[in-house]
Amino acid sequence: MATVDSRPDTKPSPPDVRAIQGSIPQSMLGWLRETPSETPIEEIRRRLFEDEYVFVKGLLPRDDVLKTRGHYFSQFQSLGLLKPNTDPVDGIYNLAEDISLHNGIGGGGPTGNEELEQLVKAHVQRPYLDFVAHPKLREMVRHIMGWEEEVLVKRTMLRHNIPGGQSTGVHYDQLFLRGGHAFFLTAWVPIGDVTATGGGLVYLEDSTVLGKAIEDDFEVRAKDFTLEEKVSAFNRNMSATGVLSMDPVVFQQNNEHLAQKTKYRWLVADFEAGDVVFHLPYTIHTAAANDDPEGRIRLSTDLRFYDKKDVEANATDERWNKYWTPDDGL
Repeated sequence: MATVDSRPDTKPSPPDVRAIQGSIPQSMLGWLRETPSETPIEEIRRRLFEDEYVFVKGLLPRDDVLKTRGHYFSQFQSLGLLKPNTDPVDGIYNLAEDISLHNGIGGGGPTGNEELEQLVKAHVQRPYLDFVAHPKLREMVRHIMGWEEEVLVKRTMLRHNIPGGQSTGVHYDQLFLRGGHAFFLTAWVPIGDVTATGGGLVYLEDSTVLGKAIEDDFEVRAKDFTLEEKVSAFNRNMSATGVLSMDPVVFQQNNEHLAQKTKYRWLVADFEAGDVVFHLPYTIHTAAANDDPEGRIRLSTDLRFYDKKDVEANATDERWNKYWTPDDGL
């Protein structure tokens, strides 16, 4: 079957995208290349390693994704998160609420906060665990990587980000999984529709060489660290939040490795329920601020997969072999 290459010369330019700090102008933006789920696996694999991500359209049944979204938000109706008299599956934020009560829930929140407690519970509830075990998702991971059996780390990142709230800074995932040397594959799954300005992930084009160079520099500067300090994303080589920057444009301007490039862009997409993006450990990415015009809350999950053979060989980051809690230090 022929594939569709949507490197979109014909699509209009993306809108300006805000980040936690600053914004990315149209001149620095492009569209993620779309890959239909029925594309031959050899081509999907080639795109993953050539583009350093593969944006698979319609991999999961839309109804399955929306069912998960509706179940998740139904648990927050009594906590003031959702606009009154709206369907939980729509996930419309209650603008009448004090944003400080919900801001930053994606990365934690105050101890004892009921919303945070519900988020912790949501990570181990059967509907969510069944969703991340979806046969179509797991089959794609195995086929892309050529693994006999994949292992999903228990520490998944199920997050909701409200309009006007906090989002994720610039990083690559290897920063947080330094406790093992085996390769892992990340799947970012939007649980619902997420427009380019609705808080979805934004990928830096051709960035794995840069990510590896940054990591090599960290290792040199960490030569006198303890093992615990070396594997931590929060050691004194890093910012307080463990990310590279809160401002994607400043990150580019300040990075000497990027100064060598004549063309680089931050790549965005209009994600739909059922889409999945797979990316490599050193692919640099961030999240757009959620400026969804309909007030929709972005819900998504980050999943990391290892080859079972590497798990059996103790080559993975065992710190991630437990369910997420806000005080786990990772």
